[in-house]
Amino acid sequence: MSSNFPSLAFIGGGNMARSLIGGLIARGRSPASIHVSEPGVELRDALARDFGVAVHAENTNAASAAEIWIFAVKPQVLKSVCQALAATAQSAKPLVVSTAAGITSPQLEQWLGGNLAVVRAMPNTPALLGAGATGLFANAHATSGQRDLAENLLQATGVTAWIEDESLMDAITAVSGSGPAYVFLLAEAMTAAGCAQGLPDEVARKLALQTIFGAARMLLESGEPAEVLRQRVTSPGGTTEAAIDTFEAGGLRALVNAAIAAATRRGAELSAGNE
Repeated sequence: MSSNFPSLAFIGGGNMARSLIGGLIARGRSPASIHVSEPGVELRDALARDFGVAVHAENTNAASAAEIWIFAVKPQVLKSVCQALAATAQSAKPLVVSTAAGITSPQLEQWLGGNLAVVRAMPNTPALLGAGATGLFANAHATSGQRDLAENLLQATGVTAWIEDESLMDAITAVSGSGPAYVFLLAEAMTAAGCAQGLPDEVARKLALQTIFGAARMLLESGEPAEVLRQRVTSPGGTTEAAIDTFEAGGLRALVNAAIAAATRRGAELSAGNE
């Protein structure tokens, strides 16, 4: 990563900021180029201790030191946070990157005083391991260079995908932003089911987690569609078919569809609730 990469200000030092900061530093970014504002003393101290970044109690102190602002606070408080930074934003004209679910670029721009380049980013927590997945949308004020800056920033923590229709960001939030929790739930369920069949907890957990990891690698590295890979390991009349038939009979596909739809709706509700 280039040493002259623009300085960053994370507004909020919670789990998402920590994931992004950890991924960036692991890939060569200097901690000296990262400022974080966080009201919680324990979180501030942990970030400074673990990553060596500059930490601040006040948002303006972090923001005034950076060319790119990354908002990593809860959607419910983002309006007040932005409004308090509006004067600084109008003076500095930073590139604004927001990771808040459901908050639109027009809302962000309005709260910050207008006429600003805004990129909405929906990363997920595997960013801490360099295995994140981030959906991106840029408003009309963002130049191609600023889009590249945002993409380079987020690619340091995994893969990125751009959309040109901002209304699809709620669906990205539902699929990949919240998605790791769905896989964690599957791991819980597989482990518990293995224990129910008599496996020791440690054995069930170890095999379930490695199975999920191995299957994910096959999906990514084989280039084959999930349907093809599933069919290859589902022998007629075999044990896998018995399990798959049970999933299908139980409505797994419809349940997943309903879950993604519910998360998408919630993202839209968060946006409407912050008008």
